Amino acid sequence: MSGAENVQAVDLAQLPIPQLNQLRSQFEEEEQMLTQSLAQLKGVQSRFIESQESVSKLNKKDVGKDVLVPLTSSMYVPGQLADVERVMIDIGTGYHVKMTVDEAKGYFKRITEYITKKMEIVQKNLIEKDKLRQVTTEILQLKIQAQQAQAAQAQTA
Repeated sequence: MSGAENVQAVDLAQLPIPQLNQLRSQFEEEEQMLTQSLAQLKGVQSRFIESQESVSKLNKKDVGKDVLVPLTSSMYVPGQLADVERVMIDIGTGYHVKMTVDEAKGYFKRITEYITKKMEIVQKNLIEKDKLRQVTTEILQLKIQAQQAQAAQAQTA
């Protein structure tokens, strides 16, 4: 049985104020999480685009060119390009694969397209959560106003 089968529609107008407050807070938390996920995906996407551009700039004239080789994220050693037709690609979790420049270009194109699709999904979810939060907030405000009007009416009676 999938999770979608257990989903029930809830009439927000029937919920009491404390539950509406809780629901609004939950939507706000989910929005923050989705916003953070989107920012992380954008960062990853930009790194892959940068890598794709760097691979595209390699040419045979660069053989013997002086470069800085990273040993850590903050330590480099001088080196020279010996081969511009094959590159070593970090494919994640400590795995590296030797590829031709064309294979690397294809890899970066595919991974960038994949990340872009994931970003679109997260963006759609973010928009939906924002709409739900706005509707919940509006209903909450209407209920609070009605409660205040009822209290004011009870005091004048």
